[in-house]
Amino acid sequence: MKVFELTFKVYLLKNIQSNIALVKIAELIDNSLSHNDVLIEFHNANKFKNYSFNSLFKIEEDHIYKEGNIYSVKIRTVDDRLAEYFTINLAHEYTDYIKGLTIDCRVLKKKLIEKVYSITPTIIKTEEGYWQGKLTLEEFENRLKENLIKKYNDYFGTKIDENFDLFHRIELNNRKPVASSYKNVKLLGDKLTLYIDENEIAQELAYFSLGTGIGEMNARGYGFMNYKCF
Repeated sequence: MKVFELTFKVYLLKNIQSNIALVKIAELIDNSLSHNDVLIEFHNANKFKNYSFNSLFKIEEDHIYKEGNIYSVKIRTVDDRLAEYFTINLAHEYTDYIKGLTIDCRVLKKKLIEKVYSITPTIIKTEEGYWQGKLTLEEFENRLKENLIKKYNDYFGTKIDENFDLFHRIELNNRKPVASSYKNVKLLGDKLTLYIDENEIAQELAYFSLGTGIGEMNARGYGFMNYKCF
């Protein structure tokens, strides 16, 4: 398994508020996928997409990304074919808000991971919405682990033994839920830090999560994780 990281330079054609930046980036990626019949089917299918991305960088103090400026986006995936497609096609893509410029691809080296932490909010939904007040912290932790295992099993066509510790410590790094806008709905998520166990499968899943993201809605930009090695 390899995690591919693409550094995507973009030019803004209009101002973008920070709370809708992920939506606008997702629109650009969706446009790119729509040019390929196989990837249209992939995009429309109710399945794990196995890629994640962060928001525009550098961050603007007034929370408005500026028309006429160049920003970068990190896109990661464990799917080599998807990485190749994005590398060839994304730089030529555009919407009313964003124009692609250049894209470079590298493979993240596997190292012993101490922790992974959210760059974009991590989403875990319940039937009643945001998890706090609906799930205990232990249930929330289990949902994070189960979600990641499902992605891994689905991608590799396997069923791993779930009797292991994925992380031994979790931190919620926001005092209150982080709000984002998606399809006229306010989504609430969290910035997390997970301290990864040193057992083999925990390390494998932590590396995998750098490509797929943690939690739900990763192909909409949520749960994009960075990492620190020992």
